[in-house]
Amino acid sequence: MSLTDKTRTDAHELIDFIDASPSPWHAVASAEARLQTAGYIRLEEGERWQLAKDARYYVVRGASMVAFVSGTLPIAQTGFRIIGAHTDSPGLRLKPKAALGGDGLARLGVEIYGGPILATFTDRDLSLAGRVVLKNGAGQETRLLRFERPLLRLPNLAIHMNRDVNEQGLKLNKQTELPLILGALGEGEDAEINLRRLLSDAVQSAPSELVSWDLAVYDVQKGCLWGADEEFIADSQLDNLASSHAALTALIATNTPAATCVMALFDHEEVGSESASGAGGSFVADVLARICLHAALDEEDRRRAMTKSFFISADMAHAYNPNFPSAYEPAHKVRVNGGPVIKTNVNQRYATNAETAARFIGFCETAGVPYQQYAHRSDLGCGSTIGPIVASQLGIATVDVGSAMWAMHSARESAGAEDHAYMIAAMMAAFAS
Repeated sequence: MSLTDKTRTDAHELIDFIDASPSPWHAVASAEARLQTAGYIRLEEGERWQLAKDARYYVVRGASMVAFVSGTLPIAQTGFRIIGAHTDSPGLRLKPKAALGGDGLARLGVEIYGGPILATFTDRDLSLAGRVVLKNGAGQETRLLRFERPLLRLPNLAIHMNRDVNEQGLKLNKQTELPLILGALGEGEDAEINLRRLLSDAVQSAPSELVSWDLAVYDVQKGCLWGADEEFIADSQLDNLASSHAALTALIATNTPAATCVMALFDHEEVGSESASGAGGSFVADVLARICLHAALDEEDRRRAMTKSFFISADMAHAYNPNFPSAYEPAHKVRVNGGPVIKTNVNQRYATNAETAARFIGFCETAGVPYQQYAHRSDLGCGSTIGPIVASQLGIATVDVGSAMWAMHSARESAGAEDHAYMIAAMMAAFAS
């Protein structure tokens, strides 16, 4: 398999996007930089909006973002074309009082965010990224923080003390065996003081100015192409920054669409989406309502627009792993680099139905890309996405799709280089519909 120049470029741009986005807040900042380069204008939710017909806009709420470009036809006639993904990934997050001292070492206490494969975080070059809040005169200021060097480690227990690890698997107590080693403590040194000094130095402030933080643990190893022909991608956070990057790339490439096109990137999908900035919150509905208001739609036309809208919930999909054949539905073995995957679950863990699946198949055919269909084994619990949440809130037709990947929720995941280009092309066709 030989990659085209376009496919290789798309894959490298994805890797660069992920490597620049070690936390959800960094992912939004990375997307914002690309949007601004493409001429998008930032709107603030707390200000009155003045929307020009030919302009492009975006709004940020926490680690979530909505961007849109107005269509050439009335919204009541076409509805919206919306693609949604999420900026967060499973992993470890620092506790508010994280510093632990003892035995001559400083360690950091962490909470588990979502459902990571914990064993994959052991013996990796880990670091911290996220945001800190500082005192700023009478108010406060939020700054992004990222340590690019290896800062932390979760060492495995030697096999001589865990003889059954290869038969029983690595099991880590979530409270006592996950604290991460930060460094050595000299006599009289305080782990809390050292941590606060480390964080404040990173954002060029005084330790006394540091108020609070949201910090994620991430693997500093950069992404790469791998395989005999470099046809695969390896990186952290492919779930779901790959979908976020595809949606962002497709939106930026969309010029003068007939329908108003919207990209919504949400935080907190991995923990249920029930937050002010999650898909279960009001963010996307608030933005759509304000777009309709500025388009002078009355309530009846707004509801007409919703019935004519279409939402693509883009998350990653489970690729068939030939080493574990019993984990898959025999007739639904989707393969890496086989094209976008349409995900179906009759219990509405995915929002796809026959009509929305057919519509997405049409987008793939228009774009000239292959597609696949996935259903989970009936005797295994099925994960869910933002699809059913947004569909129920907005009342619009929805399909759940994604690119096939291996090792979902591992610290190091794999996907297909061709699949990323396929997904971008299908999304561009959806925006143009």
